[in-house]
Amino acid sequence: MRPITYSRATDTATAIAAVSADPTSDFLAGGTTEIDLLRQNVLTPRRLVDINDLPLTGIESTPDGGLRIGSLARMSDVAASPAVRERFPMISQALELGASAQLRHMASMGGNLLQRVRCSYFRDAESPCNKREPGTGCSAVEGFSRGHAVLGTSEHCIATHPSDVAVALMALDARVHTMGPDGERVYPLDDFFLLPSDSPHREHPMEHGELITEIEVPATPVARHSLYLKVRDRESYEFALASVAAALSIVNGTIADVRVALGGVATKPWRARRSEDFLVGAVAGRENFALAARVEMADARPTAMNAFKVELAQRAIVRALETLTGNGSGNPA
Repeated sequence: MRPITYSRATDTATAIAAVSADPTSDFLAGGTTEIDLLRQNVLTPRRLVDINDLPLTGIESTPDGGLRIGSLARMSDVAASPAVRERFPMISQALELGASAQLRHMASMGGNLLQRVRCSYFRDAESPCNKREPGTGCSAVEGFSRGHAVLGTSEHCIATHPSDVAVALMALDARVHTMGPDGERVYPLDDFFLLPSDSPHREHPMEHGELITEIEVPATPVARHSLYLKVRDRESYEFALASVAAALSIVNGTIADVRVALGGVATKPWRARRSEDFLVGAVAGRENFALAARVEMADARPTAMNAFKVELAQRAIVRALETLTGNGSGNPA
């Protein structure tokens, strides 16, 4: 058994100093992923610094209609917030579809963004995996890859990013605020999540000891008419095969504003900018929705096992947009 030192931090500066000073240490928030990976010997920190007493649990509206969400706010609290449900329904839906009720009561927003991939090769602690041991190879490339990514992949990694709420936040141009040994930083969400390229073990630009303090969601009027659609193998707690965060504004039958982001099909929460560019100014209808979806998935690089995800993602985009126009099933789950 590996000994692990545990301590509780009472203020942000102390927590950051404690972790920064020890390269074998890590922050502990809700622990819904961290503890699993400790048990599986995938993560091997020698010291855990519990940050649950830090004052980072707020859910506040900004004067212009945006949100500031503390990194330690629980998923269930954010999903239930009236401001979130009214102004950003895609966030509430993504959170409620993202985990069981028990996990939502424990898991933190910051921890959800930083959760590690669900690739079985990463989590078995034995198979070659460039995320776990850089340079050893990617077992999924030639192995079982049904749940893996078709967008943003590289020869070094095809693991899918697992977060649901990160997909909604990506569609909303959210920003991640951090505090570290070098002070405060702010990352646009699209820059916060890194593509695997030739360094898949580096999933975000934060340095050791840098702590997420807040998630900023700017005022986004189109988000009032939004949804999160998740396609999965079963209706109970399960990760996405494909998911869509979508928001739509139509004026006189023409699309005035649209947001689309994808989950379950990419190595990071995927902003579907090609689809958005195609749709703005177009007539709102199934034909244009299908064309936009096809444009977005044109560069997909599937394996033999997950090639179905290309069409699945396209259908999910169409269904989400049709639901927002009143022509879909009306069921975002």
